[in-house]
Amino acid sequence: MAIDTIGYSSREDLIRELQLRLADGIVDVELDREHYDIAINKALSTYRQLSAGSVEESIIFIETVDGQTDYTLPDEVMEVRRIYRRGIGTNSGGGTNFDPFDVAFNNMYMLQAGQIGGLAVFDAFAQYKETIGRVFGSEYNFIWNRNTKNLKIMRNIRHEEDIAVGVYNFIPESILLKDVGANPWLAAYSLAQSKLMLGEARSKYTSGLPGAGGAITLNGDALKAEGQGEVESLRERLHNYEEGNTPLGFVIG
Repeated sequence: MAIDTIGYSSREDLIRELQLRLADGIVDVELDREHYDIAINKALSTYRQLSAGSVEESIIFIETVDGQTDYTLPDEVMEVRRIYRRGIGTNSGGGTNFDPFDVAFNNMYMLQAGQIGGLAVFDAFAQYKETIGRVFGSEYNFIWNRNTKNLKIMRNIRHEEDIAVGVYNFIPESILLKDVGANPWLAAYSLAQSKLMLGEARSKYTSGLPGAGGAITLNGDALKAEGQGEVESLRERLHNYEEGNTPLGFVIG
């Protein structure tokens, strides 16, 4: 990793930094690659649980299937906010594809375009579209299960249609490791978890290790105390929004 690089280009870069900060190469550090992976996974899990900076708002698209109401979304999707129909007034059809909402668009705005106009009429028409959309289904009601990632649309769709789903999803690890706000916190928390594991291992030898000059005392208890203190401090930093996540708005009451 270059000295002037912001964040980490990969998990391997972060692991190498953790090894150096634990003085690996100068002294023997009894941690394997699996231990560092656990430390980083715990950091990511805690950050995604406590920080709004770990999620982003996005849109995904689904092509509906005739007669199918259940759809499985990707694992990184956490919440589904709304489902938007992508049809507009110019594609209204007849027969089984007849859409009263799209017909209203044609009738009120396109066919009478020369008779209406102005901001007041536009605002009134926007409210009209919102109301008629609720009546005739411009959006779909749904049930979302974030554990199984199952999205159930509460309507029997009788034709294929592209719909837009507004979601909140986790930001990928590769982006968080380069994020200027998130990556210092993730590195510090991973280091604290590494200290806890290293301290746990060294504290098993309470009487020390035999050496040429007598028993060698290990710093297991000191590492555990230091790591636990850093974990608590880093959690407090999340609560204080110090790593750059979105704070709460005004709370009344």
